[in-house]
Amino acid sequence: LMTRSPNWFSYEKRVDSRTIYVGHRPCPDTEAFIPSKFCDNRIVSSKYTVWNFLPKNLFEQFRRIANFYFLIIFLVQVIVDTPTSPVTSGLPLFFVITVTAIKQGYEDCLRHKADNEVNKYLVTVLEDGRSVKKESEKIKVGDVVEVVEDETFPCDLILLQSSREDGTCFVTTASLDGESNHKTHYTVPDTEKDLQALTATIECEQPQPDLYKFVGRMHIYKPEQEPAVRSLGPENLLLKGATLKNTKKIYGVAVYTGMETKMALNYQGKSQKRSAVEKSINAFLLVYLCILISKAVVCTTLKYVWQSKEGQDEPWYNQKTQKEKDTNMYLKMFTDFLSFMVLFNFIIPVSMYVTVEMQKFLGSFFITWDKDFFDPEIQEGALVNTSDLNEELGQVEYVFTDKTGTLTQNNMEFIECCIDGFQYKHRDTWSEVDGFTVTDGPVNKLQQKEKEELFLRALCLCHTVQVKEAGSEEVLTDQVDGIDEMRPQLEEERGFIASSPDEIALVKGAMKYGFTFLGLESKSMKIKNRENNIEEYKLLHVLNFDPVRRRMSVIVQTKSGETLLFCKGADSSIFPRVKPEEVDRIRMHVERNATEGYRTLCVAFKQLSAEEYAVADTGLREARLALQDREEKLIAVYNQVETGMSLIGATAVEDRLQEEAAETMEALQGAGMKVWVLTGDKMETAKSTCYACRLFQRGTELLELTLRTLEDERLKREEKLRELLQEYHRKAVQDAPPVKAGVTRSWSTANQDYGFIIDGATLSIVMNPQHEVDASQYKSLFLQICQNCTAVLCCRMAPLQKAQIVKMVKTSKGSPITLSIGDGANDVSMILEAHVGIGKEGRQAVRNSDYAIPKLKHLKKLLLAHGHLYYVRIAHLVQYFFYKNLCFILPQFLYQFFCGYSQQPLYDAAYLTMYNICFTSMPILAYSLLEQHISIEILLDNATLYREIANNAMLRWRPFLYWTLLGIFQGLLFFFGVRFLFSNPALQDNGQVFGNWSYGTIVFTVLVFTVTLKLALDTRHWTWINHFVIWGSLAFYVFFSFFWGGIIWPFLKQQRLYFVFANMLSSVSAWLVIIILIILSLLPEILLVVLRKPRGPHSRQVYLSLPFPFWILPFYHIHPILCYSP
Repeated sequence: LMTRSPNWFSYEKRVDSRTIYVGHRPCPDTEAFIPSKFCDNRIVSSKYTVWNFLPKNLFEQFRRIANFYFLIIFLVQVIVDTPTSPVTSGLPLFFVITVTAIKQGYEDCLRHKADNEVNKYLVTVLEDGRSVKKESEKIKVGDVVEVVEDETFPCDLILLQSSREDGTCFVTTASLDGESNHKTHYTVPDTEKDLQALTATIECEQPQPDLYKFVGRMHIYKPEQEPAVRSLGPENLLLKGATLKNTKKIYGVAVYTGMETKMALNYQGKSQKRSAVEKSINAFLLVYLCILISKAVVCTTLKYVWQSKEGQDEPWYNQKTQKEKDTNMYLKMFTDFLSFMVLFNFIIPVSMYVTVEMQKFLGSFFITWDKDFFDPEIQEGALVNTSDLNEELGQVEYVFTDKTGTLTQNNMEFIECCIDGFQYKHRDTWSEVDGFTVTDGPVNKLQQKEKEELFLRALCLCHTVQVKEAGSEEVLTDQVDGIDEMRPQLEEERGFIASSPDEIALVKGAMKYGFTFLGLESKSMKIKNRENNIEEYKLLHVLNFDPVRRRMSVIVQTKSGETLLFCKGADSSIFPRVKPEEVDRIRMHVERNATEGYRTLCVAFKQLSAEEYAVADTGLREARLALQDREEKLIAVYNQVETGMSLIGATAVEDRLQEEAAETMEALQGAGMKVWVLTGDKMETAKSTCYACRLFQRGTELLELTLRTLEDERLKREEKLRELLQEYHRKAVQDAPPVKAGVTRSWSTANQDYGFIIDGATLSIVMNPQHEVDASQYKSLFLQICQNCTAVLCCRMAPLQKAQIVKMVKTSKGSPITLSIGDGANDVSMILEAHVGIGKEGRQAVRNSDYAIPKLKHLKKLLLAHGHLYYVRIAHLVQYFFYKNLCFILPQFLYQFFCGYSQQPLYDAAYLTMYNICFTSMPILAYSLLEQHISIEILLDNATLYREIANNAMLRWRPFLYWTLLGIFQGLLFFFGVRFLFSNPALQDNGQVFGNWSYGTIVFTVLVFTVTLKLALDTRHWTWINHFVIWGSLAFYVFFSFFWGGIIWPFLKQQRLYFVFANMLSSVSAWLVIIILIILSLLPEILLVVLRKPRGPHSRQVYLSLPFPFWILPFYHIHPILCYSP
């Protein structure tokens, strides 16, 4: 099995080829037939097997610092005699590990299921003249496979035979490059009709992931004849994952199978995604680990310093046993150190991981329950596949979006046209055959009528559209982009198949105006004109569209013998080839339509003389037979023919944007995110979409880096590339004024906005230049230019290139958080590569995404509201957990100075265990699920609020230091405040003194009340749930303390807290100290809130959005999300 390299370009450097024997038949001229070994046709996307799941999963989980640390502590508690029970750390650890393993195991089961569906699918293979059914995974390279209509190709095949008479077949590649429009593929010429009699070998390149490249040749052997050699290109290759359309059946020979198919090479393996918050937790954990170790070291050292004094080590009342005397001193020091570690271990909260897991899991339901995300059309809402990344939605800096089907609906509509300088719009009625409305010119001139008809004939003839073959009972549909549009079957309506959706729109546009294309039969094109007469034209040549020329033409012959050339293309490629006076009349219309976001095409024609046609015909035939430089030779002939044309008019077609696409993109840019559009589509189309989405504005200067801009007679491509990169870098980076942090688009006229455009071919030169030395320089220039542009458009991208771009930005300086959104299988690689992957509902991307939403407009609320709130909640949860555990364990540390460093616990074992599990866990969990420090409406109205939490603002070292200092201040106050109380020994009416357990209980009571009320002070959004858990937790603590100390428990060896709590509360002094210490602890926090003035533009709104004071119970102020019904 060939190993998959994630690097796209490593394949391009491999020059060796493979030889395939068609049908495994040896060739006459080979002496020994040794079949080569290739990989089988199995696809594997799963991560675990039944055998390796447990070890592999445990290994992955224990790579997390916290899990590994708690495992060590648990083992220490089991082995060494420590002050606390192993259950205190073992139980939470077991819970976390089990929950995570079950979750990951379930996800992998789904992947296994999906793999099996593909691998066990039955396909038909020709063996010894018989059709045999085989499982897809058993196909070998060289097998001849039969595929019928609407079936998916099981591997990469070379087309040998088609049921269509002209030897072509139609294919949709939606799951590969997102373009589910029909593409035409051709059989290899001169192959036998009887495939059983075909003896041939195929020589082709080794597998590589570029979907649009394929080089090979086929040697066909016939008895007593020289072998015929035929060149093979991408037009002969049918890719795995593509679907056969409008062709009853085809036969093809397998050339690449399994993990070597282009689809598999474009699949990015699923890696474990970790959120930025988790990285911050690990950093804070290391700080607290250092604090813990230093505490243990200090206590161990001081213990032995204290014991070195005479009489302290072995007082008369506590003689050592013989076993203790024989123990090695260093071993004793080490076990003491471990005992201190276990005693202070609670400073690192294992329960935080349980709470974080629960917060993420439960929090993700709010996305699924959100009624705003429900789409009545598909009857589905949002979907959460990975709850680990909720908070990452609040940290996104770069958004990578697909175009077709994500930004646009991929539903083309003919809007208007301009003929000879006059603008025409369609009056939308079915009754009139001639639905033309001229909005700015004369209509009844005879000459204008001729021009109109010529223009409509051009629209009917200049295309590669096929009329769909349909049975008498079938409802005809248009297959535009994989989405079949059902419509009433009127006489003028027909189903069409085309290689691009706007070709159908133009043919249907002509149909509205009375010219109907009836179809192509054996090189004869038929159209029905306005008078309902059938006109017939002989199709002589099609001059195909290509991205460099940016136009396509047809040469047809009329019944009267005239030879006509009709050409349509982008204005920039047509205008230089027609008369200048004709251009001026039409240019204004074209520019206006383009700025309105319509796709514009210009239409021209030319009458060819017999001599001109003879030259063109000879040139085209010769160029098509060339084995080398075939494309260059064809383009030269095309350019020669397409000159001196007459401009007839222009068309405007609209690719409908998704609902609220422009508003969504504007909001994302306002929130400080940079939007990149990555598409497999043509540049013109993508560019007009970017204008329509307001990613490019009218004043945006576009920096273009495409094959067209690299065409230069003076310089080689790579030299021109370097020149352009340096020029753009000077413009966008060096000469640009410094931008304020967080501002993505300046609305002032002083600063120039730049947009950047690059295509797939140029990107591969940037990433993989001929000289390795230039690679990093090109990448660096490219990245810097892109980062200084308001929007970036990457067109003609292969799926793996999309992932590469995401990876390049993701690993750039500062490691920005990236988000990818797409709808097709061609977007899966970039969805998996980004920190957060979002799929559009009902499409193939959903299975591999982290979140799925029905419509693009939902992205705004998902990021600006849900993402913002999730981040604020979890950031507060993390800081609060570290703070409350520092408050908890600092008095325990200080207590050691007063008990001879004897590892004496300050708190009872029940309190130690219950503090994090019961007394303080529910309030913070409720807070982290329900808190809304700013209301959702304000967050959606003011996108700039998103910037305030950018770059992990709430989990940086400054806020962490603030929380740590607060914890230290309160810990010192608890301990020394209670110690001050104990300086008067008689605290009860009867003169009895309190013991050490009373001391610990008073400290613990102040601690529990303070940390819970601190959270109450922080809560800005009160619901009945918050009230219930906060006051309920405090009530439970009091109830538990009475209950625990009020009964004699038979299973306890010693009962330290017997009536301690009740006894403590009988003392007025204890009550006074508890109340005073709680107030003093919270005073700095209260003063800070009172004295701090609201800052920033939205602070007034934010403060107004706060509810009533928290001691009022606002039953009418229930959290809106809690009202959602699942």
